[in-house]
Amino acid sequence: MSERSDFFHADLADTVVAEAIAAELGRQQHTLELIASENIVSKAVMQAQGSVMTNKYAEGYPGRRYYGGCEHVDVVEALAQERAKEIFGVKHANVQPHSGSQANMAVYMAALNTGDTIMGMDLSHGGHLTHGSPVNFSGRLYNVVAYGVRESDERIDYDVMQELALEHRPKMIIGGASAYEREIDFARMRQIADSIDAILFVDMAHYAGLIAAGAYPSPVGHAHVITTTTHKTLRGPRGGMILTDDDELAKKINSRIFPGIQGGPLMHVIAAKAVAFGEALGAQFKADQKQVVVNARALADTLTKGGLRIVSGGTDCHMFRVDVRPQGITGKVAEHALEAAGITVNKNTIPFDPESPFVTSGVRIGTSAITTRGMGEAESRQIGEMILKVLAAPENAALHAGVHAEVRALTDRFPIYD
Repeated sequence: MSERSDFFHADLADTVVAEAIAAELGRQQHTLELIASENIVSKAVMQAQGSVMTNKYAEGYPGRRYYGGCEHVDVVEALAQERAKEIFGVKHANVQPHSGSQANMAVYMAALNTGDTIMGMDLSHGGHLTHGSPVNFSGRLYNVVAYGVRESDERIDYDVMQELALEHRPKMIIGGASAYEREIDFARMRQIADSIDAILFVDMAHYAGLIAAGAYPSPVGHAHVITTTTHKTLRGPRGGMILTDDDELAKKINSRIFPGIQGGPLMHVIAAKAVAFGEALGAQFKADQKQVVVNARALADTLTKGGLRIVSGGTDCHMFRVDVRPQGITGKVAEHALEAAGITVNKNTIPFDPESPFVTSGVRIGTSAITTRGMGEAESRQIGEMILKVLAAPENAALHAGVHAEVRALTDRFPIYD
């Protein structure tokens, strides 16, 4: 073939990149992914994301573009919008945000002025950076009041939330979390917001897939505006989305996304979102989401019986945090030991943690990815036993190698992308 023909037909030949991709495929195939924010997408989603739609600029929205030649990308964006609206039962869906953080930024810019007061969950208690952390734009541009969990049971204290709302009168209250195991009472949060004429904004990024399947309470009908990522439990490509029933707010959000904070949308990613949303409307997806919760509870129960402490005593969703101090170790040590054994988690602060965020007293565990592989309750309990063995001997390389072999045997029974 000629050099020109090679450009359009040859497979990836960049050795460094190709080897890294192959190694990452091997890692995903042969290790257990327990990071709560990660999942495994279908081959169809990857095909859409790797399609020729990556070539197309399409500033604007379907039927209202600033570029010609958008008739085909209009089809996939409109389809993604309609499927998102059907999944969650809302009137408006913006599928262009490149990430959950950019979706959140657009909501703030549509509903607030710089310097306004917002109230979000304390990062150290399980909140997200974009809910008011001082190191994030949300904490730099807005006046932040944080709510958190009770020390007694590590659950959100809605009475204190109400008191803080009446004292500080934030213009917006933010629901949602990046590390909170229990159901969030969105109805109670709307009551609190209404009591001070505030906007209730829910970031359901972690729970969206569960909500789509009816396995977790929905903020729809309570929140004025909702954001989510499209990966995590929703099992799509990495990206964001904004949902609302408010016509005027929808118009403001659209203009804040484009031209406010983004230029051309990533049409190949939006095509992949459309595919993933189609999958989320199916029976298999819904069954998987319910199994995710069953698996999380089984894994948490196994760890509890093995002497570890689960934050808040259990879980109602896909994830939970484990206090590893009963083993006399830190979250950092636990993360490294488990990784050596082929089990991937992330160190995570727990409420009222005496350790720094770089060390932590806990790890966060999620069951979305193992459930997508087809694993069930029995495998979840088996994984729990592996974790207990590793954390009981975090410096025992021979034991880690043995567990790694168990991990390989288990993953071989539930292959991906083979």
